[in-house]
Amino acid sequence: MKKMYVSSRICLLIFIIALTISCKGQSNANSENTTTPDLSAKDVGSQIGEYVVNTFEDSKGNLWFGTLEKGVAKYDGKTLTYLTTTDGLPSNRVVSIVEDSQGNLWFGTGSGLSKYNGKMFTNFTTEDGLCDNSISNLLIDRKGDFWIGTWGGVCKFNGSNFTNFTLPTPTIKTTLNEDTKNWITEIYEDAKGNIWISRDGYGVCKYDGMTFTHITKTDGLASNNVQDIQEDAQGAIWFSSRVAEKDHPDPDKRQGAGGLIKYDGKHFISFPDIEGLSRNDVYQIYRDSKDNLWISTISNGMYTYNGDVFTNYPVVDPVTKKKKAVMSFLEDRNGTIWIGCAGGLFRLDAGVATNITTNGPWK
Repeated sequence: MKKMYVSSRICLLIFIIALTISCKGQSNANSENTTTPDLSAKDVGSQIGEYVVNTFEDSKGNLWFGTLEKGVAKYDGKTLTYLTTTDGLPSNRVVSIVEDSQGNLWFGTGSGLSKYNGKMFTNFTTEDGLCDNSISNLLIDRKGDFWIGTWGGVCKFNGSNFTNFTLPTPTIKTTLNEDTKNWITEIYEDAKGNIWISRDGYGVCKYDGMTFTHITKTDGLASNNVQDIQEDAQGAIWFSSRVAEKDHPDPDKRQGAGGLIKYDGKHFISFPDIEGLSRNDVYQIYRDSKDNLWISTISNGMYTYNGDVFTNYPVVDPVTKKKKAVMSFLEDRNGTIWIGCAGGLFRLDAGVATNITTNGPWK
């Protein structure tokens, strides 16, 4: 369960995560902030967040929604509450959420790593050994190892100490963006226990516990700017990527290869006939309990892939009718699909993406 500016620098991602101010230490949060923020009308609430970049279900069945500006929202089946810097979070930019074996929630934020035990936050920054305060993703693997991806590389955490995890640098032929070359876009564990790490501009590398294997555009990736990694039921690895040329300062040169690639261990397969999945930005790939893959797009809604065909589901603002860029997926324990977007939270109801605001509808 997971997982995501526009710049020339502006076109780097409206999805991704601005850089950091840090905060250290412990803060008490004896109660969650139950004030519903920014209601625009009595019966129509505001968006859960302008950017819902992470959707997560904890072991108790609570739903959590990480946002870029409102902290993290929690829905317990009855009530929506928010946790913010007022409660002890180091930043209201929450981009990744995981739960450890003791039931603690860990939040990756724009100003460090935060542990939440249900009452109190314990925050960690570079002063504590964290490799960078701007976190991009978190993974607790099957062995219990805690991996932390940041905008400044990878580190591991044993509960007491942080250790930098140095990645070897592959030979590449594409131009790097100096602002993002140390941005770890994904850390993923496959069924065999291999750890896959994507680093913006360097493609991906597979770590088997001993050695690193690099895969780049020269090998068959659509782009070296890989955003997400997912294994399907047959063991093939899927990569999503963004168009590196969108970083180009010349607006006339912001086109190139990107999108979705399937790697079966021998061949790299692209999907040029599926609108939005080739020569375009694709950010997340999610595998549900029935082994369907859910694939995000910028302006073509989302797709599911059942191993045979792609099915498209539009995601449209109910008022403006504008298409939403999809940023995160979650299938909850009831089989409901939740969709985090640039522009709010949606839920798939009978094949239709329904916008869920601070006032619902939750049922």
